[in-house]
Amino acid sequence: MNSAAHVDNDINNWKTMGMTRAELVVLIAEDCLGWPYVYGERGAYCTPAKRRSRADALDASMPGEAAAIRKGCQVLNGSRGDCSGCKYYPGGAKTRCFDCRGFTYWVLLQVGITINGAGATSQWNTDANWKAKGNISDMPSGQVCCVFMYNSKTGKMDHTGLHVGGGRIIHCSGEVKVGKTTDRGWTHFAIPNGMEGDVPMSTTKPTLRKGASGPYVVECQEDLLKLGYDLSPYGADGKYGNTTIREVKKFQTASGLTADGICGPMTWAALDAAVAAASSSSSGSTGGTASGSASSQDSASTSGTPTPEPQRFTVHIPNLQRYEAEAYVASIPGAWMTEEGGETT
Repeated sequence: MNSAAHVDNDINNWKTMGMTRAELVVLIAEDCLGWPYVYGERGAYCTPAKRRSRADALDASMPGEAAAIRKGCQVLNGSRGDCSGCKYYPGGAKTRCFDCRGFTYWVLLQVGITINGAGATSQWNTDANWKAKGNISDMPSGQVCCVFMYNSKTGKMDHTGLHVGGGRIIHCSGEVKVGKTTDRGWTHFAIPNGMEGDVPMSTTKPTLRKGASGPYVVECQEDLLKLGYDLSPYGADGKYGNTTIREVKKFQTASGLTADGICGPMTWAALDAAVAAASSSSSGSTGGTASGSASSQDSASTSGTPTPEPQRFTVHIPNLQRYEAEAYVASIPGAWMTEEGGETT
């Protein structure tokens, strides 16, 4: 789990990389996975004092929520005297807390979009929040937007979250987690004003952590295999387990990245660059002519002849993955060294 300071740093870095708002929303939401649910909160630091204050305010009107807030804190429930060891205090650093509408509100606020409303129902009912809204069956698969769960018995929206593309939903229920449009009966979608032009989202790849599965995991595994990493006996099975994590760490170390085993934006960039370079090297060495060989290109460049084409030249740069990753985010000096995940798995 990432700390609040880690996520804040990631957000500042990502904002310099020319991403769309939709791409940023996906990355920010994923960075917050595991953060706690506290009724009525919209991104405040999760501390015993904050939880106590919120619980005290709810004692009369919502005693069940007040009790849950106290029970979820080891200081307030009396099991420990401080926050050390709490999963919501990773590495001795604070996280943030939300309820469901507070989570969507806070994430969108980070990209300059404000959705008003004290709860999921009032968010939905505030038409000024939305560019468009409708039944979830009509939602484009690549659309980054808010989703809602309508309760026909009460006429209210019971829950809200963020659709991050391909049927994946990140929402805060107990804690910030990943789900699917089919998991909890999501019924409606709403595209926030300010998201115009940001869909379909085709370039952002999800951050992969232990337990992830699906086509992006297969892509990561196939990239590792192309680069000579050992995923036996499982191969590209689409499951992000210990074997994949071990080889990702090896790749990160070789690329000058933090070896946390999490495949996030910087590791994806390094993988893409390394696979492209390996493919270029392979195609450049075929044909059997002396003029196309690596040795003749090197000797030509030292004898006053024209510089070889960049793709062939970069094959000979030491630590190519690190070089290409740095170039990919050249607008942020040192950003490719930034840790991608707060927890070493």
